Amino acid sequence: MFRRDVMKKRLFFVIFVFYGLFYTGFGLAAEKDTHWQNLDAGLSVAKFNVKGESAGDPEVVVIRVDPRLFKLVLLCAAELKEKNMTVKQWCEKYKLICGINAGMFQEDYKSNVGYMKNFAYVNNPRVSSLYKSVIAFNPLVDNKPYFKIYDIDEADVREIIRSYGTVIQNLRLIKRPAENRWSRQQDKKWCEAALGEDSSGNALFIFCKEPYSMYEFNEILIKLPINIVSAQHLEGGPLASLYFSYEDVSIEFIGTCAINIADRDNSSYWAVPNVLGFKKK
Repeated sequence: MFRRDVMKKRLFFVIFVFYGLFYTGFGLAAEKDTHWQNLDAGLSVAKFNVKGESAGDPEVVVIRVDPRLFKLVLLCAAELKEKNMTVKQWCEKYKLICGINAGMFQEDYKSNVGYMKNFAYVNNPRVSSLYKSVIAFNPLVDNKPYFKIYDIDEADVREIIRSYGTVIQNLRLIKRPAENRWSRQQDKKWCEAALGEDSSGNALFIFCKEPYSMYEFNEILIKLPINIVSAQHLEGGPLASLYFSYEDVSIEFIGTCAINIADRDNSSYWAVPNVLGFKKK
């Protein structure tokens, strides 16, 4: 009888602990998700006020998209025989839900600073030794994820190029897993358009409208409840743009800070040659 009572108590204790852990964990998960607005299966938006709720409008917007449910798209003016357009114009013409800069471009106003291809079209054939981050999607082989940001000091970039239809090389911000690659000793600050990947393999379209150094910006992303594991820089300053429109939710962010280029209006979108976005499959 004594033994049976002991077993009952132990069983009750195990159930109690499991129950407590489950609901505590659920509570934490729910707390982390309070910033997210779920718009559809695989599509959510979050806005964060880094300086505190009383500091004004949210500074950072993050659009989380599941690449299994939405199609990631690279649009290039040179490939499509288009003139450079604003991110909003690209989205409206090609029916994208969201668009953001695909990367910094060279003085010819069409070529990405790092390697870039979209299936048979090659925008820039040169793999830069300066940029350690590569976005890859549209896999050509079965064993690759739909979307991934690779660190090419850890992965073979030539294999990535062979394995994916779309590859974009840009400046690295955060190395996998969530490692800030920038030094604290940085004076320059600017608005930022970036692309990230979270621990579940979702693509994160990120825009920060306030000027931060890259070290500060990376630290913000790592500390936000977005489970980021890697990220790359897309554009900074007034060229940085993000446009999003889905059902009754619209978001337009334009970089208006830090980089001062004479005789240009920093209150409206700038035309860009290459845009990264997504649409419904």
